[in-house]
Amino acid sequence: MTPPWRLQVLLDKTENGPICLEKDFDLKVLTPKLQQVTKEHDIKFDPENPVPSDNSLADDIWKAALELYLDVGTLCTSTSRRILFTEDEITEAIKNHRSQITVGFGRDARTMAHRGVEDQSRPFCLMSPDITCDENLFVPMSMAYLQEPLADGVCAPILEHVDGRSIKAGAPSEMLGSVAHAMMFREAARRVGRPGIFLQSVGTAQSDAAQIAASNSTWGERLTDGRFVGAISELKMDYSLLNKMTHFHQYGCFVGALAGPIYGGYAGGAEGTSVIGTAYHIQGLMVNQSHYMNYFPFHIRHGCNTTRELLWVVSTTYQAIARNTPFISLSNGFAAAGPCTDMVLYEAALHALVSVASGGNLWEIAVARNKHKNRATPVEARLACEAGCGTAEAGISRSDSNALAKTILAKYEKLIENAPLGKTFQECYDANRIKPTEEYAQLYVKVKRELQDIGVPFLY
Repeated sequence: MTPPWRLQVLLDKTENGPICLEKDFDLKVLTPKLQQVTKEHDIKFDPENPVPSDNSLADDIWKAALELYLDVGTLCTSTSRRILFTEDEITEAIKNHRSQITVGFGRDARTMAHRGVEDQSRPFCLMSPDITCDENLFVPMSMAYLQEPLADGVCAPILEHVDGRSIKAGAPSEMLGSVAHAMMFREAARRVGRPGIFLQSVGTAQSDAAQIAASNSTWGERLTDGRFVGAISELKMDYSLLNKMTHFHQYGCFVGALAGPIYGGYAGGAEGTSVIGTAYHIQGLMVNQSHYMNYFPFHIRHGCNTTRELLWVVSTTYQAIARNTPFISLSNGFAAAGPCTDMVLYEAALHALVSVASGGNLWEIAVARNKHKNRATPVEARLACEAGCGTAEAGISRSDSNALAKTILAKYEKLIENAPLGKTFQECYDANRIKPTEEYAQLYVKVKRELQDIGVPFLY
């Protein structure tokens, strides 16, 4: 099976590919080719249809992405060389890629699988706060997410301090913080009675050395857990990322790829962002050597992916991947509003609905533009996953999802620029009893009923 796909061949390509400076890659290689394939395949964003039902559009985006990646490849910034693959090499890797994997262990083991467009199979639900937190909140916040019934896996918050000291990337403090992160995350899972659940870690470890330090089946990251190999925008990698990839495969754990193309950057508008996002899935297989993808296109100014343009990007990318590959991909929501607001719950439900109907699994959800410490709770993730699983169970079509998207967008679209910041975890949750406040519990019920009344299907 792949990955890894011919690991030594890949590493040779990082040393032997065509020489290219990073500025030239961005401006002379990637940008003109992206504009060319987008135009040639007549890919156009339609604001009236944030969830298109056009299969030919999805297939054209796939063709454009494959053509783009074959021509452009990935730039290794550490060697200033482009990593290029032939179509036969990519085809071989795709044909040998597993469309489902079993993660976690024992009674907590779950299947993570490829999904099709309008697929009625339940999506894999990974819940994550996607933010930094105070050291004393790490365990209770992790427990709050880990105890959610729909959580098939959980990613912990990120530490900025350990033992009262700041964590500095590349310093011994990062090593200390990363090991503490891994140990406390395991403790939190055991305390809620889910010791074998799939843990996605270690977000505190930014460097390759710190990630390696956390690989320990006794107290840290196990072979049944997931680790991430990120990317540098757009379509770039470096030695540190490749070191992580090599170690993760030699250690034997599951490997995920992170990809967040930037709407308004080198990716351009919605059309280019969708094409690059699809190309990232190919890079995820060939360079990140991943078993699954975490995909989060986001708006360069708004810092979220719940705008009309970004929902179109999410939908079209997943349709392209679902129809043309066996890839497993989790759609990572980024909301503009913060916890304990109507708006964040609208955003969470809509992101999940659009993602699932288009063929994605779920990674829910970064809120408050993913920028504010302690500002996330499992309530947003819960609503998203209930709506996403309900969408699958009800067999909601793209056309129906499109109609619902336009109705829900009307509730918050004009507020994106000045979205409410909401409240912190400790203001929304009783951190001792690990339960939401009565205020947030009541708001959840109110918004859920409101969404049900307009036709959003919930699992229960």
